[in-house]
Amino acid sequence: MVLLFFGYTYCPDVCPATLGEIREVFQSLGGRAVDVDFVFITIDPQRDTAESLGRHLAAFDERFIGLSGSEQALAQIYLDYGVYISRSSESEAGYLLEHNSQIFVIDRAGNLRETFPFGVSAATIQRDLEVLLAEPADGFSQ
Repeated sequence: MVLLFFGYTYCPDVCPATLGEIREVFQSLGGRAVDVDFVFITIDPQRDTAESLGRHLAAFDERFIGLSGSEQALAQIYLDYGVYISRSSESEAGYLLEHNSQIFVIDRAGNLRETFPFGVSAATIQRDLEVLLAEPADGFSQ
């Protein structure tokens, strides 16, 4: 199962809060966490290299996977998932990006099963994941 999130390492609020929530979910799942991958796809490929993503995500959990690439390579993925990105401010420290912040849940059969909006508790996410993890590998109960 995959939890898919789009964000960036310079995000001051939503992304680190989400990473903290997912870290808590992984801790709560215990041994079942091995059946869940958390994949963070950057919305800021100019600044988020594979190396910087790896370092940033490892500060939250070594199991988190970070993906970056060229703007062209990422554009189709953003389109497929309806990712909204807008440059919101410029400063000497750089720029900030506005973006949607849901977590996509993709089951073991590759089906999009659920999305969690920003602010959903780790306990709610854990409970829903445990239900999905109990299903057969094709993703649907009989």
